[in-house]
Amino acid sequence: MTPAQLSRTVLHTVRRAVEADELCVDVPERVKVQTPPRPGCGDYATNVALQLARGRGEGAAARIAAVLQRRLIGTPGIAAVDIAGPGFLNITLDGHAHEQMLGVVLEQGDGYGLGDGLAGVHARFAPADEVRAALVLHVVIGLVEGCGGSVDVEVGGEVISVRAAGVPASELLTRLGSDAARWALLRAAAHDLPDLDPAHLLAQREGNPLFRVRYAHALAHRAVDGVEGADDGALLGLLGDFPRTVEAAARHRAPDRLARHLVATADAFLPGTRRKRLAEATRVVLGNGLRLLGISAPNRI
Repeated sequence: MTPAQLSRTVLHTVRRAVEADELCVDVPERVKVQTPPRPGCGDYATNVALQLARGRGEGAAARIAAVLQRRLIGTPGIAAVDIAGPGFLNITLDGHAHEQMLGVVLEQGDGYGLGDGLAGVHARFAPADEVRAALVLHVVIGLVEGCGGSVDVEVGGEVISVRAAGVPASELLTRLGSDAARWALLRAAAHDLPDLDPAHLLAQREGNPLFRVRYAHALAHRAVDGVEGADDGALLGLLGDFPRTVEAAARHRAPDRLARHLVATADAFLPGTRRKRLAEATRVVLGNGLRLLGISAPNRI
């Protein structure tokens, strides 16, 4: 079960509870599920009960959460549902749902992460001359089109606003090479000044996030069948969240979101030995993400 499928399942559960007069709320257009911020809180969490309880008084969120919990427990693919805090639902998927999600990743392969979430959206961007703004624009165009949208670049269009790199493209390429230069300019948030230090970006060690991402990709490429790791749940959540991250990066004109997701995925993958199927899915996600950023994904480092 992918996050998108789980989101639809929770939305359907809200609708069924309303139809059964167990809830008296307006059914939302969509339900957001996300990876919990810390381990031990299930595979995914949703604040839908809190959203539905707005303006309904103290304790309403907990009551709504209890109704949804009762209905979600036993749904195919869901192993457990816990209520946390004022009304958050923490959802744990069963092994079959995880295997189903891995199957989606491996079946879609190079296309995993792309989709039609921006179908019907036509973006118009202003041309950019400064090296960082031009690179971000180029990547954002690819992200928008990869999510089903269309793009024109024309005077008067949306301006991609980022802090300037401060050095020309030729100097960046000489100092860092194409891959490290791209990573430096894309990984920093728009309002941050990118780190252009070669000692940080070219180091072949764990302290370099780009190295970790590419090393994890290479390691996943040659993985042999291993054992299940204690933190596989975190890795599975990140793999499942990849398409939504790509769409969010496109919507918000923020390739840095994708870069950070790749670092988190690599960091979740690297400790310990992984099952071959899980390693193969990790390779797909890391490879696809690097390609969307225009960075090579070598099979050997």
